Amino acid sequence: MPPLTNDKKPTIITKHLNIVGDETLYIERTIETALKEALNDFPVILLTGPRQVGKTTLLKKIAESEYEYVALDNPVIRESAINEPALFLQRYRPPVIIDEIQYASNLLSYIKIDVDKTQQTGRYILTGSQIFHMMKGVGESLAGRVAIFNLLGLSEAELDGRAKQKAFIPTAKSVELSYRNNRNKKLMEIFNRIHKGSMPAVYARNIKNIELFYSSYLQTYLQRDIKDLTQVADETTFLNFLSVIAARTATELEYTTIAREVGISVPTAKRWVSILISSGIVYLLQPYHNNRLKRIIKRPKLYFLDTGLCAYLTKWPAPNTLESGAMSGAFFETWVITEIIKRYYNVGKAPPIYYYRDKDKKEIDLIIETGNTIHPFEIKKTANPKRDATKHFSALEKTNKAIGFGGVICLSEDLLPINKRDWIIPVNVL
Repeated sequence: MPPLTNDKKPTIITKHLNIVGDETLYIERTIETALKEALNDFPVILLTGPRQVGKTTLLKKIAESEYEYVALDNPVIRESAINEPALFLQRYRPPVIIDEIQYASNLLSYIKIDVDKTQQTGRYILTGSQIFHMMKGVGESLAGRVAIFNLLGLSEAELDGRAKQKAFIPTAKSVELSYRNNRNKKLMEIFNRIHKGSMPAVYARNIKNIELFYSSYLQTYLQRDIKDLTQVADETTFLNFLSVIAARTATELEYTTIAREVGISVPTAKRWVSILISSGIVYLLQPYHNNRLKRIIKRPKLYFLDTGLCAYLTKWPAPNTLESGAMSGAFFETWVITEIIKRYYNVGKAPPIYYYRDKDKKEIDLIIETGNTIHPFEIKKTANPKRDATKHFSALEKTNKAIGFGGVICLSEDLLPINKRDWIIPVNVL
């Protein structure tokens, strides 16, 4: 693959949102295709994800004309679903969208009876924002009957009008194609996106006061979920815990240190991290393990899944201060990792991603595993990474697996070779 330069790249015209009054416009989501396909194969679809990432808007867009819609966050409707589930399903007959199913997870066994009786696909679409207490019921009642999808905030592709984008394929051919077709972004454009985060409402409603938006988000959604579903008694301590976790995005998860700083027990810290994972607030990137690797660090790395919420919790008031601050590298790495996670979630796949660190302090930020091949990547907030940035990739030779295309994902404007296998990769390929 020959080196490419910017003068060979086409001009990409991005899709902008037109805001008229208070009207909010729909932003096309990549996951639409996978959801529509699954409706033809499964009787039940479950769409999970954090509050405010657009689950309801998405489902109404693709299915409202054919499906009845009912929301269980309405207390009266919720009481009916909990106390009279059979009558509830007679009132809201399939095909139906049931929003926030975690409020009445007892419905799942009744849904199982119905789908086993009818043997029809596409009967139920369920959503859940907090699946801490729900997934056990899904597994027991709907195993083999349900397709589960995860939706996060808007991806870069969706914001740029490239919603048909597929999963990130770590090959030279795929990266070159993305490089040619995607618009190059400057440093501050990227950090504006990082600081804003990925909540659809921020873009669809053209929200200016980002701080107020995330403050309201925490009060209205996270605290309600925590109070209703997880019985966290001290909300103030929990919010302090959130801030401490946010300050550790892109770092190894050390429960003892976090517990000591917040003033809670280690078991409590573990339980609260589990809540954040099941709420879609954080993601734990697991260490790559292999029987031939003897000195690896086994702690996962923690990443906030919305950089805007993370920036709010860590009190970065503006994109320029975030970019020049001490956490800019961690935020850039977090943004890259979350974009890759979205690329897989949006086609209905689990991200085959890991990181590597051993007791000799050799570290690799990202490993993507495809079959018997592993693809190593470093993530650097620089336009000119050093030629030895990939020097630790050799640690993977002990795995007895093929080491494929890799490189340094960074702020370079050009796609350039480091060696026969590794490349300097502009972040615009995402």
